[in-house]
Amino acid sequence: MALQLSSACCTCFSGICHGRRVRARRIRAVASEDFAILKAEEEKVKLGGSELKVTRLGVGAWSWGDTSYWNNFEWDDRKMKAAKAAFDTSVDNGITFFDTAEVYGSRLSFGAINSETLLGRFIREKKEKDPQVEIATATKFAALPWRLGRQSVVAALKDSLCRLGLSSVELYQLHWPGIWGNEGYIDGLGDAVEQGLVKAVGVSNYSERRLRDAYERLKKRGIPLASNQVNYSLIYRLPEENGVKATCDELGITLIAYSPIAQGALTGKYTPENLPTGPRGRIYTPEFLIKLQPLLNRISEIGEKYGKTKTQVVLNWLIAQDNVVPIPGAKNAEQAKEFAGALGWRLESEEVQELRSLASDIKPVIGFPVENL
Repeated sequence: MALQLSSACCTCFSGICHGRRVRARRIRAVASEDFAILKAEEEKVKLGGSELKVTRLGVGAWSWGDTSYWNNFEWDDRKMKAAKAAFDTSVDNGITFFDTAEVYGSRLSFGAINSETLLGRFIREKKEKDPQVEIATATKFAALPWRLGRQSVVAALKDSLCRLGLSSVELYQLHWPGIWGNEGYIDGLGDAVEQGLVKAVGVSNYSERRLRDAYERLKKRGIPLASNQVNYSLIYRLPEENGVKATCDELGITLIAYSPIAQGALTGKYTPENLPTGPRGRIYTPEFLIKLQPLLNRISEIGEKYGKTKTQVVLNWLIAQDNVVPIPGAKNAEQAKEFAGALGWRLESEEVQELRSLASDIKPVIGFPVENL
């Protein structure tokens, strides 16, 4: 006798099966997210010869609170919430390294809110919900002409700590070389380490010669130079051409790459008809974007192979070089989620070299030796 099911039973049975499928999909989704977080934790790397370990990809907070370069000269509550969502999404996906600076969103910009203040607020709010979360915070000293000597570095760091609401930071960097000499600034970095205000120290926008000088001066005090933060992307490879990357590799200094997606130009979202806003529109011109298209097409093809976006491919291009930690700027949760997808896989070495070769004749109109400051 065949088993007969009433329509009610079929509906119920179907509902049970559907519920199980939904739960299974949710379990797989949660497992996938957990795996991504675990993978980010596993892939943490030491910065240079220091003991500080950070995720292979960080997030830059240059745009947070800024009104002079980003955000179309205004900062409002909507953008504040978007930045907070970018922070939370990054942490929830295992990215816990954040880079800011005392001049980001500085009082020199009308309507701006200091990026350090925002980052500190986001960290506190996250820790209130999850006291166990660990955030690696990096900030920078502005080598302004009137700041002289080692004591200016420590004093500025203490001001940054006040804005961040922290007793120490993981990484403190000289934002750019000083015009009056840098020995005092380097000594100030060493003092900050010895006073327990930082775990590691680095520089930013330093040439090969300055990099070697800083390395040797700190080495005499038994302090490693952890990093050099420079503009570096697939279409801005000056660090490869001027000896900076080779020196970092030689001395064991991590290269932190800012503008790793060329301020959005490598995402493919800009076209000759849809230029980026603000100063970027004068850099990534229609002519340049037309020349960029063949490279973007190949990036897209490689991305299809891995199920990745253009952004994830170009970030992985940097990660695949091992001694490079890219710090793309995340303005919202969607961008942060996409950045996390650059982790947990690796381009083949042939693909890394192919993309470098395809990009070899492409030069931006202008670089950003000190982030347009």
